Amino acid sequence: MNDRRAADDASASSDALARWLADAAGAKSVRIVGYARLGGGAIQDNFALEVDVDGGPWHGAHRWVLRTNPPSSVTASASRADEYEWLRVAHDAGVLAPKPLFLCRDPSVLGREFFVMERLPGVAAGHRLTRDASLVPDADALVFALGANLARIHSIRPSTPRPSPAGGRGRTPTSSAPPSDNPALVTIATYREWLDCLDDAYPALEWGLRWCERNAPSEYDVTLVHRDYRTGNYLVDDGKLVGVLDWEFAGWGDPREDIGWFTARCWRFAAREREAGGMAAVEPFLAGYRSVSSRSISRADLDYWQAMAHIRWAIIALEQARRHRREPSLELALTGRIVDELEYEVLRLTGSHAT
Repeated sequence: MNDRRAADDASASSDALARWLADAAGAKSVRIVGYARLGGGAIQDNFALEVDVDGGPWHGAHRWVLRTNPPSSVTASASRADEYEWLRVAHDAGVLAPKPLFLCRDPSVLGREFFVMERLPGVAAGHRLTRDASLVPDADALVFALGANLARIHSIRPSTPRPSPAGGRGRTPTSSAPPSDNPALVTIATYREWLDCLDDAYPALEWGLRWCERNAPSEYDVTLVHRDYRTGNYLVDDGKLVGVLDWEFAGWGDPREDIGWFTARCWRFAAREREAGGMAAVEPFLAGYRSVSSRSISRADLDYWQAMAHIRWAIIALEQARRHRREPSLELALTGRIVDELEYEVLRLTGSHAT
């Protein structure tokens, strides 16, 4: 009986989605040919959509991705509506990323808000990209492209004109207000709030936050930042960068935050010695960045923002472990087990610049 009820619920959900897609696409009808959960995406739920669209500007067969909320999320994650708008802003600016297509804020369709974007080809899995040289024959060229693409994100500033899409459906993300103070100090205050919400004490993370506070850069810029720009969140096809995924943490901040996150040891997967995301040395990545931006990045900048990256990931990992108590998941449980090594890296980085 339960299996039959689940099948009936899935069928009703698929029918409701097809009707909504037909309206959003200006079509006579939409037939959903495939609707399956995609792997990856530890925080949000992603589904592969294969559809046949009858009539309208999208007439024909399409492969899309539907991205929606899980039953629970982490503190840092924005709404799907905000993520959709940041993705639209970036795509309009020429950033390599999936094109956002339709946004649904009506919970009566699937029970939660979602958006649909184009599905790009390629491999994203960090453990594969950092191990299998056949996937990336020229790693230096790939990280050069990643650096240039990141600089294009950072070319978007609070004053950058952002045209609304056709139909006047554009909106400003609710998290769009740029920080009026030093972004590093704003970020530290935010991390401290997250840490204070956890059950236990984490002295190494508190030490790291205090060190970052005392050593915060006095000069800074404010741009759009992705906040999860790393190996595992971009697609590579035929050795080339296709697009950057997972915009749920995007917002205004110090652009060096993204550079520290991309180069942090915790995101190098099988190749900890390759500072540019486990793919190559850091120099070609920074060269790609400089090919688009005049911003300079020092070794001290890298160390500072890598320390911030490990603090942030440690707090998110702790929140993921708490999610495991509500949503039993091996992936969430294992994420909570990496906090010790993240704390060690915070101590290593801050200890080398102790003041």
